Amino acid sequence: MVRTKGRDSGSGSGLGEREIIELMRKRLDILPGSFLPFGDDVSAVMLDGDRAAILKTDMLVGKTDVPREMSCWQAARKAVVMNISDFAAKGVEPKAALVSLGLPRGLLQRDIEEIGSGLNAGAREYGTYIIGGDTGEASDLIIALSLFGTTDPKRMMLRSGAKTGDIVAVTGFFGKPAAGLRLLFDDYVASEELREVLVGSVFMPQARLKEGLALAASAAVTSSIDSSDGLAWSLHELCRMSGVGFLISTVPVANEVKCFADFNGLDPLELALYGGEEYELVVTVKPKSWSKAEAAVEHVGGKILPIGKVTPGKQVVLQTNRKKKLIEPRGWEHFKSKI
Repeated sequence: MVRTKGRDSGSGSGLGEREIIELMRKRLDILPGSFLPFGDDVSAVMLDGDRAAILKTDMLVGKTDVPREMSCWQAARKAVVMNISDFAAKGVEPKAALVSLGLPRGLLQRDIEEIGSGLNAGAREYGTYIIGGDTGEASDLIIALSLFGTTDPKRMMLRSGAKTGDIVAVTGFFGKPAAGLRLLFDDYVASEELREVLVGSVFMPQARLKEGLALAASAAVTSSIDSSDGLAWSLHELCRMSGVGFLISTVPVANEVKCFADFNGLDPLELALYGGEEYELVVTVKPKSWSKAEAAVEHVGGKILPIGKVTPGKQVVLQTNRKKKLIEPRGWEHFKSKI
């Protein structure tokens, strides 16, 4: 029996996604010989020889992940991108995917066709295939994807591994999805052109797979994570898993976000740091290998931006204009955050 009321209820006790995961983790036996810490972006199982099977599953739910204006095609494609982004953060090429669909009654045939087309479009965009899955009835739209690939474990970029003096870097600018969600759900305004860019970042996210594969091949990265839960939370996760701190000298706020924030009286740093729904990579790079990492990313048409350095402390600090302030460990979290 599932208890949903009283003191054991997640909503009543304030349990968030991360607390729920930790409660589950404590009750699970650890796979013998596992080289990947529980709670990294993906999971792994050693195969024969020096190869590992890399596994990832992520779920998109209509109520919490799909704005009303988003099409079924866009929602299905996004479900693929969510998983691909975690493979990108580890530098692993996806080989195939399974999908489980929970479909509410009343969906039209064209909705089903859009979901199928969106899944295929997302998979082919990143060089993989949907090879099977399961379908069942549900009270809400659920698209749960499971991704598979293989790699040499020595080439993987884990969340742990950052060292004092390393360069903290990202693969793009931040804040557009946070601004786009405010346009969709709150009484904020923007020009038609700006709205198209900001809302488009929510509906058509991009995973940095080429950049992740290039960075893994460069052997310049000491730790890596994707930023889907927000830049601030991603920085804190790398620090926690590596046992270090970060001194951030610049927050890469997208120009469109600066314009949106200025017009609507919002803080652009708040949007960029704590918004989430982005799929950039947040990495730490060996100082002597920075040029190598930069060249590898630029070779595949991407960019990598230095934003700070790794420090021996355990805090994430933003320093601008000779002033320092702590970056809070918050971002998107199921059961706590609201769409």
